[in-house]
Amino acid sequence: MIRHLKASRLTGEAAQAAALTKAVEALLAEVEKGGDQAVRALSVKFDGLDRKSYRLTDAEIKRCVDGLTSRQRTDIEFAQVQVRNFAQAQKDALRDIEVETLPGVVLGHKNIPIANVGCYVPGGKYPLLASAHMSVLTAKVAGCERVITCAPPFQGEIAPLIVAAQHLAGADEIYCLGGVQAIAAMAFGTETIAPVDMLAGPGNAYVAEAKRLLFGRVGIDLFAGPTETLVIADGTVDGELCATDLLGQAEHGINSPAVLLTNSEKLARDTLAEIERLLKILPTAEIARKAWDDYGEVIVCDTVDEMVKEADRIASEHVQVMTAEPDYFLHKMKNYGALFLGARTTVAYGDKVIGTNHTLPTKKAARYTGGLWVGKFLKTCTYQRILTDEASAVIGEHCSRLCIMEGFVGHAEQANIRVRRYGGKNVPYGVAVE
Repeated sequence: MIRHLKASRLTGEAAQAAALTKAVEALLAEVEKGGDQAVRALSVKFDGLDRKSYRLTDAEIKRCVDGLTSRQRTDIEFAQVQVRNFAQAQKDALRDIEVETLPGVVLGHKNIPIANVGCYVPGGKYPLLASAHMSVLTAKVAGCERVITCAPPFQGEIAPLIVAAQHLAGADEIYCLGGVQAIAAMAFGTETIAPVDMLAGPGNAYVAEAKRLLFGRVGIDLFAGPTETLVIADGTVDGELCATDLLGQAEHGINSPAVLLTNSEKLARDTLAEIERLLKILPTAEIARKAWDDYGEVIVCDTVDEMVKEADRIASEHVQVMTAEPDYFLHKMKNYGALFLGARTTVAYGDKVIGTNHTLPTKKAARYTGGLWVGKFLKTCTYQRILTDEASAVIGEHCSRLCIMEGFVGHAEQANIRVRRYGGKNVPYGVAVE
């Protein structure tokens, strides 16, 4: 039996979503039509930043990098090494293939990097320099030729930590642009910004909606909404640890779901009490409190298997597992963005430094996709060749009959002409091979 000691207060948000879509569509159209002039007007309006060119100069980038303390640079480089190493290991697990499926019939595929990638690095509320590691570095490891970045100003100025992280990650062009105007400029291109083939990186609701609307015009990494966290715990841990992990993610935004799933009612109640205590001292409590009040949940299950089933239903972006046997959830769970197994690790490690990517599926998208990884920046493209006349004729005979079954006479003739030329059979035009 599943019991909710605390349930989310909010349900339908359809009207808000419709209004958001309408607003974003208008902004996209403005940039597509107005180019650089529209980008500049929107940047002044929304970010208060007016520049002749929003691409940062080499001198501006150098000042940002040189402004790092030695500790800051060491920490950024440490994080980037971890991200690069894991991305490289992922790439190494992929390989081009070529196989002879029948005598004389060769099929294969190649993993081809996407040529032009635009990475959005959010920074309006917090300067999320970690997003530079996750998108830029991963694209570079994949082999993408041109990787450009857009990040909004922070408190009205160029965000030096974000710029430094983007540069150290290998960005080819760095722009101080935020919001829909940044996404639109990268996707459509302007007089001074060459368009990209793919957009990657998280962002606020407007950025996420812009990416969704542009999907098809360009590729995107995935649909990403507000940060989500699910803590799965039993009596082997305490309420303070669970409360810390829940609130640590709730501070992302006022609409960030944070859920505790447990088979211990004592732990559930202890966690509720610890959350109230921590909210009195957490510097970001104003945001975390709103998120917890509106989107927080505490769910108590009777069995571990019931917890697995409920966790798969929730399909959370981040899943922190702190139980006697965390690997049980690794083996049994199917729907999650990323797992954090055991009390020694935490979602913050994945967000910032450990090496796995922090751009992950939200809003139950974990049912059908994983997160950003090196493979997202690669196209797996197939090819075929036929080495002998005999092989072409054999394939052609089957193809001819299958095409006629579907009524595609022209398709059938593509096969028939090869049966005639390479198989020596006199097949009438537009008739299936006997």
